Amino acid sequence: MRARFRQIALIGGFMAAMLFPGELARARGFDVTVLGAHGGLEDGNLSAYLVREQGTDVGVLLDAGTVMNGIEKANAAHDFDHLALPNDPKTSRTGLLIHHVIQGYLLSHAHLDHVAGLLAVSPDDRGKPIYALPSVLSVMQDDLFNHRVWPNLADRGAKPALGLYHYHDLFPERTVPLSSTKLSVTAYPLSHGAVESTAFLLRSGSDALLYLGDTGPDALEKGDRLAALWKAVAPLIRAHQLRGLIIECSYDNSRPDSQLYGHLTPAWLLRELAALKAEAGVSMKGFPVLVAHIKPLLTSGASAEDLIAAQLQAGNVEGFRFLIARQGLAVSF
Repeated sequence: MRARFRQIALIGGFMAAMLFPGELARARGFDVTVLGAHGGLEDGNLSAYLVREQGTDVGVLLDAGTVMNGIEKANAAHDFDHLALPNDPKTSRTGLLIHHVIQGYLLSHAHLDHVAGLLAVSPDDRGKPIYALPSVLSVMQDDLFNHRVWPNLADRGAKPALGLYHYHDLFPERTVPLSSTKLSVTAYPLSHGAVESTAFLLRSGSDALLYLGDTGPDALEKGDRLAALWKAVAPLIRAHQLRGLIIECSYDNSRPDSQLYGHLTPAWLLRELAALKAEAGVSMKGFPVLVAHIKPLLTSGASAEDLIAAQLQAGNVEGFRFLIARQGLAVSF
């Protein structure tokens, strides 16, 4: 199965090269490793996406619901065999990957399925930045790293602040470099029920990759945050600079709108992607979309991934190239 996904990613890259040969000749692109794919239920496989500029050994983790178990699963799948790691006989390969490859954390929001892995690994991690909107960092500071739920290993909040992690406030539409990498990020707020979530636009030179934390559709969230995001990234699509996007689809279409709690279904995702296509004003055929945050089912029969994949493909009139996130999957954009 993993080999099939790798093959799909390679085919997609070949198609993109045929469509935009001049642009991709100058591009580095992005390598994404899924450390955690699910949006709940399965501890040890919760939202976490390692992003590196292609050809580099270090990157950042987009959300951190799972860290150590995800690293071990991806390492067992040989996703990191090509990386040049420090020679340290006292540290395991998993430890080297955690310490060396992950150079920072970008947290879309502070729900446990997006931060639990970071908390769990933190006592044995090394000093790193945590990037997030102020509303997200306030939850980390007041409700998690507070010496009641977890020791305060960060540099703000409850005393003593032990300073292992360094909070970096992100502000909407303001681009900042990501320390110890060649990447930069621009944050855009999203609406996720009662909390503020975040979309991260990562840049590597002229190339971009868009990751969305949990989000509901504008029509149900009674806002326009997705519409504003689509407007912001549309010029990158027209310039062939946006290499792909990672977006949630938590439930299949049988889930009633009243019980989505700030999430998407295939029907709503297709509607939002149609809005993105309309804003960009160009064909999106073959554009890669990694479908994330699927919640496993507790019923027999087809898996949530299979149901959602089938429903997305059935309504895919615009020709998007959907990939389903699975733990250990490595994709190049």
